[in-house]
Amino acid sequence: MGQGPRWQGQQRRIGLTGGIATGKSTVGRLLEAEGLPVLDADQYAREALAPGSPGAAAVLERFGDAVRTSGTGPECPTIDRGALGSIVFSNPTDKRWLEQLVHPLVRQRFELALAELAAESAVVLMIPLLFEAGLQELCSEIWLVDCDEKQQLERLMQRDALSQEAAQQRIASQWSLEVKRKCADVIIDNRQHSHQLGAAVEKTLKRNKITTLTDPKIS
Repeated sequence: MGQGPRWQGQQRRIGLTGGIATGKSTVGRLLEAEGLPVLDADQYAREALAPGSPGAAAVLERFGDAVRTSGTGPECPTIDRGALGSIVFSNPTDKRWLEQLVHPLVRQRFELALAELAAESAVVLMIPLLFEAGLQELCSEIWLVDCDEKQQLERLMQRDALSQEAAQQRIASQWSLEVKRKCADVIIDNRQHSHQLGAAVEKTLKRNKITTLTDPKIS
């Protein structure tokens, strides 16, 4: 069980997490296809740094042209997320500063969205840094998308075209999968071929008695 208090209301709030490149987004899409509302922390983080936002202005004030997308003017500058990532993943102080800026904004968006979905019996909160950001209290249960550490490294290098050193640096910036496994309530194994992940998700839903729109109607 994950540390810290959990959501105690009637609604099931599933915190979906994992390590970088373990398959969280794919599982999120599969759960959404089953009819479950999925709230995406990454989407909210992108919105927090959208062109013209206070978050983008703060980032540009701190890092300047190093993170400004080439060709965007001062009236509505765009953050180059790749450049920003290269900076913060190599500097713990800058990473901490960015998290302190973005995490409260993401939490606010979750709280607003959850209020709008209060009538739903179950909601999925897809949060890559769920443990790191201390957001367990938003969730009634935590599901971890898991794979081997070697697979994680290889998938990240391939997905983001990173060197081994850069990929290891990004993995090391998060809690290890070994620690996250001990904190999760449910493990979704993504060690096999990608086409088997759908079956693993369906089994997880049935095992945890989550009713979806694709379930056969009972007359």
